[in-house]
Amino acid sequence: MKLYNYFRSSASYRVRIALNLKGLAYEYVPVHLVREGGQQHAPAYRGIAPEGLVPVLVDGDVGVHQSLAIIEYLDETHPDPPLLPADAAGRAAVRAIALDIACDIHPLGNTRVLKYLAANCGLDKDGTDAWVRHWIGTGFAALETRLAQSPTRGKFCYGNTPTLADILLVPQVFNARRFGVDMGRFPTIAAIDARCAQITAFADAAPAKQRDAE
Repeated sequence: MKLYNYFRSSASYRVRIALNLKGLAYEYVPVHLVREGGQQHAPAYRGIAPEGLVPVLVDGDVGVHQSLAIIEYLDETHPDPPLLPADAAGRAAVRAIALDIACDIHPLGNTRVLKYLAANCGLDKDGTDAWVRHWIGTGFAALETRLAQSPTRGKFCYGNTPTLADILLVPQVFNARRFGVDMGRFPTIAAIDARCAQITAFADAAPAKQRDAE
């Protein structure tokens, strides 16, 4: 398997965690989103990913884009350990948390959104950073309440083993800290993140440990 990804991309970070939890070997193919005007725009990479985004997983003759689709593909093709609960209600609960992050929080701080705000809306770095803090904070406030009140939360977002929800949460916490979000406001989220950090599969997927880190 090959994973086309960028060390600081939270979507890429998610897939690295999933691969590590599954114990799967893969070839790390860096795609730098800033250098050379953004290597994701190069014709060779556009042939793999027409939308010019990371990550992309290539598994033999199968290519999968979108991090959640990649993770579920890995879960179906390599089911041990499972990343989703066995029951329908549990799977729905985990997927909902993952989608809270992937659909409602993460996109508003995406690199191309921030570039647009800077180039077309007159925001300087302080302005774009404030934008990210606002939207992560708004999303985390709701998620903190949901997790704190959840009867199914254990050591992790759902139960006592990591699931898809935790795989999404940890990279978003990384982004929050990177942009200066006060995680003291979100003690439940911070505690889950801290537990995940003690797991080798999560720790080894961290941006600072990737070979293209800078």
